[in-house]
Amino acid sequence: MRELSVYLHIPFCAQKCRYCDFLSYPASEQERREYAELLIREIVACAPLYKNHQVISVFFGGGTPSILDGKTIEKILCKLRESFFFIEKPEITIEVNPGTVTEEKLRTYYRAGVNRLSIGLQSADERELKVLGRIHDYPCFCWTYELARKTGFQNINIDLMSAIPGQTEDSYRETLEKVLALQPEHISAYSLILEEGTWFYEHQDELKFPDEEEDRHLYDMTGSMLEQHGYHRYEISNYAKEGFECLHNKVYWKRGDYLGLGLGASSMVEEIRWSNKRTMEEYRQIWREPSHKKEMLTPTKPYMARREEYGEDVQYLTREEQMEEFMFLGLRLTKGVSQQAFAQKFGVPIEKVYGEVLTKMQEQGLVLVEKSIRLTSYGMDISNYVMSQFLLS
Repeated sequence: MRELSVYLHIPFCAQKCRYCDFLSYPASEQERREYAELLIREIVACAPLYKNHQVISVFFGGGTPSILDGKTIEKILCKLRESFFFIEKPEITIEVNPGTVTEEKLRTYYRAGVNRLSIGLQSADERELKVLGRIHDYPCFCWTYELARKTGFQNINIDLMSAIPGQTEDSYRETLEKVLALQPEHISAYSLILEEGTWFYEHQDELKFPDEEEDRHLYDMTGSMLEQHGYHRYEISNYAKEGFECLHNKVYWKRGDYLGLGLGASSMVEEIRWSNKRTMEEYRQIWREPSHKKEMLTPTKPYMARREEYGEDVQYLTREEQMEEFMFLGLRLTKGVSQQAFAQKFGVPIEKVYGEVLTKMQEQGLVLVEKSIRLTSYGMDISNYVMSQFLLS
């Protein structure tokens, strides 16, 4: 059977953070309940298409999935297990924001089979949290983390952010030190990016962001401090203790099959990519009549005809596009891209496709070419430039 990872998008949040460009917004309790029922209908209707797949990971993302009550998450996960074939011990993650969880919620997640939490801290500095528009303070985060440990969670990720307006080397180091003292199994450390449509983007002239050199220094400091405390970098912005790399995210980087369920969720299965509708009105229109949709999704109907009726941005990946993604997603991993795997998948040596690019990148000190092709430390610093060189069109 083919392996499948499932992403469930929960688009709701308590309030929109100033840096966030994800599909998320505050909503009433009634709309949240309605959405959960629509999501369950989508799960049931889509499941027959994946009889030849086994689910290896599930990820509740958003938005803020923990804004839903625990029973709702449990109900969704139970329906997913009833509808899809799961391996014996799948990785099941839910994103949690401090200020939106209770002891009862965490116990319900744990009982339902959630075995990994991703907690959005971003910063331990109170001023920086306010600048970001976060609803929690650092003591609230600590309470959430300690409660998660008490509940029994043994695989916890903490999200951190650098290049925050007004952030200094000292304030960021203090954040890292506080997080390292907690010894989570996984740390995701991202540099803030100005995204069009966000509050930060619209007010950037009023704020003082660290410059490019300062940002790179914070990035280097992250890697150095985390390595000293037993975390290995396995992807540009992700660090883990031995045995705790995030399986779900590695599926994205290795171009495995993943199914996105919920508003605006993206999927890529058997080299076909598509996204779900992005407005609640469209999503409601599709899934409020489940009996009709179950008939629409019968296995006898051509695969993409089904997709094009309730998805959008459907893309049949060409061989060149597959090669491009194989390179610029694989290069995000510190293990890099296996030359043997490339040849096996595409039936051609990697040098025949990317020989000139690899020579150029080597000469510039950006990649190492061995059995696998990997970014150097300098290459990681300017990874967007390096990856752009592997576009074929």
